[in-house]
Amino acid sequence: MNGFRALPSVDQLLQTDSVAQLIDAHGRQLVTATARAALDAARQAIRDGADGMVQAARLPHLLAADLAGMAQTDLRPILNLTGTVLHTNLGRAILAPEAIAAATDAMASPLALEFDLATGGRGQRDDHLRGLLCKLTGAEDATVVNNNAAAVLIALNSLGQGRESIVSRGELIEIGGAFRMPDIMSRAGTRLVEVGTTNRTHPHDYLDAMTEDTALILKVHTSNYRIEGFTAEVGASDLARIARDAGVVLMNDLGAGSLVDLSHYGLRREPTVAEAVAEGADLITFSGDKLLGGPQAGFIVGRRDLIARINRNPLKRALRLDKIRIAALQATLRLYRDPDRLTARMPVLRMLSRPRDQIAAQAQRLAPQVAAQLTPLGFDAAVTDCASQIGSGALPTDTIPSAGLRLTGPGGDAPDRLAALLRALPRPVIGHIRDGALILDLRCLDDDDALMRALADL
Repeated sequence: MNGFRALPSVDQLLQTDSVAQLIDAHGRQLVTATARAALDAARQAIRDGADGMVQAARLPHLLAADLAGMAQTDLRPILNLTGTVLHTNLGRAILAPEAIAAATDAMASPLALEFDLATGGRGQRDDHLRGLLCKLTGAEDATVVNNNAAAVLIALNSLGQGRESIVSRGELIEIGGAFRMPDIMSRAGTRLVEVGTTNRTHPHDYLDAMTEDTALILKVHTSNYRIEGFTAEVGASDLARIARDAGVVLMNDLGAGSLVDLSHYGLRREPTVAEAVAEGADLITFSGDKLLGGPQAGFIVGRRDLIARINRNPLKRALRLDKIRIAALQATLRLYRDPDRLTARMPVLRMLSRPRDQIAAQAQRLAPQVAAQLTPLGFDAAVTDCASQIGSGALPTDTIPSAGLRLTGPGGDAPDRLAALLRALPRPVIGHIRDGALILDLRCLDDDDALMRALADL
């Protein structure tokens, strides 16, 4: 019983100076509830034989730690040193400063989102993006939804519901999270007609599959895998002729979708949206948060009459974007009007185009500093070659020469132990394990000090 007498009451604990500061930071209701829980835990510890005075002395510290843990979110900034620039699990594209500023303004103030400033009447939220998309792609019209899967879904539902859609077997992709193109088509209400084989599809396969119920041909860019060897596919321009002659729609899903030729940045060429428009596709769908470098969105560009049908679909309202993403997308698209300065202004393109020699010099600078932080913990750091990748399904078999740090320690579980330590930091540092070491690829690290500040909390 003497041990229990050492514990303060809830009111006494709340009146101490240290807990009063916690109330200012977290609010009385939360601190009170947490204090009751901490006291219950202390009483149980005393029943188990703990010293009451020790438990009483620890209470303010335990209370502060519990509240700090509740205040901390797992949705916090990290350092992406995985070597994957567009890492789906880490939020894909980092936005340009102009896009961040536009999103901040949108959060802080009312906007003329669906208000026509010229007439005082109702406007359309897509109008803020339509003109830019048409100029950048050459399309007649454009609309936007909340991601590319939604873009494919609403387009198929608007144009192919109750009818047939023809797809090559080699293009029936599965995207992240086990979402498969056949499942999306089923939900859209269109009947999938597979043609060709996994590795070879010919023009006559599409022609032979045409019926009175055929609504469209769907071409899917196989961005997250590649079939090589004895292969054949029908190009978009040939499919456009087949679709036009048959009086059906050609829809080209580009997936990651780039507005610029990636070969200008030392990467292998991928089809651009403007090229897909020029090749004759009636509709093209692509993502906003991958190679384009903006927030999550799904774009649909193409024929004006088809875009109008999509915009009349009730799903459009369910899949529409909010003002914050529209503002950020508008600012991102505006940057593409000045292609000569894209790498300086777009974080994704800057990271993808960083020369290996520049990254290697950064690794040489950081290696001794990182080693000094890790040595007391029994780990070491050395410079190593790396192979970065774009990520998010873009150019899946291609790697980009890079450099980084190879972190090692004693024991076969050393990489896992160190990876866990770095994930637990206030600003987590995320690398990847390879050949018995934790690798920190520095391609996405713009600021040396950011890594050193993060590691200082070890």
